[in-house]
Amino acid sequence: MMRRPNISTSISRLSISLVLLTVCAVSAHAQKLFRLEKDSIPMMQGFQVSFDLFGFGMLQMSEYGQYEGALRVNLHDQWFPIVEIGYGKADHHDDLTTQITYRTQAPYFRAGLDFNLLKKKHQSNRLFGGFRYAFTSYKVDMYRNDLPDPVWQWETGFGVYDEQCSQHWLEAVLGIDAQVWGPFHLGWSVRYKRRLFHNDGDIGKTWYVPGYGIWGDTRLGGTFNVIVDI
Repeated sequence: MMRRPNISTSISRLSISLVLLTVCAVSAHAQKLFRLEKDSIPMMQGFQVSFDLFGFGMLQMSEYGQYEGALRVNLHDQWFPIVEIGYGKADHHDDLTTQITYRTQAPYFRAGLDFNLLKKKHQSNRLFGGFRYAFTSYKVDMYRNDLPDPVWQWETGFGVYDEQCSQHWLEAVLGIDAQVWGPFHLGWSVRYKRRLFHNDGDIGKTWYVPGYGIWGDTRLGGTFNVIVDI
């Protein structure tokens, strides 16, 4: 007497086979994407230094912004390890609702890796994707003067000074790097930010985080860079 095959067993075997085929296909594609091109170009292609004009402009025209520079290593025109160091500042006064003044200034840093997404790697213009790990430790002053006492009706106030805060976050990066003349390039990047760990002290959510931006406004950010090849 012949036994009929179990349907669930057949489906399980088929599912496992499909999963294995998918893993093999993804692995092959990843190896093709991330392997170095076989040519005579040396691995070390120099360095790039850059300065972010967008953050500097925000600092001049608004209540917050940052000075930021970066050093990026060029490995075979494909991989670009990068370190970004900046100094963020905010001096915000809420005229409409709370009448609270918020101030902070502190350094921050990011470290990560960019990958050249263009098929032809060895050219002056690049399209890249990458990621950053970022961290800042900062102090906050938050206060309000001339607050009416609800009972006695005289003018009083409150304040928190030198409140210690910190934040860790990740950024996904997509950008371009275009040669303008000789060693000079212009570039921009769009970033999606995701907070990992944070310490806001005893004051709740801080209005501005150096290097991250206004908390709760958006998770998107960007840079516009002047870049020099070294």
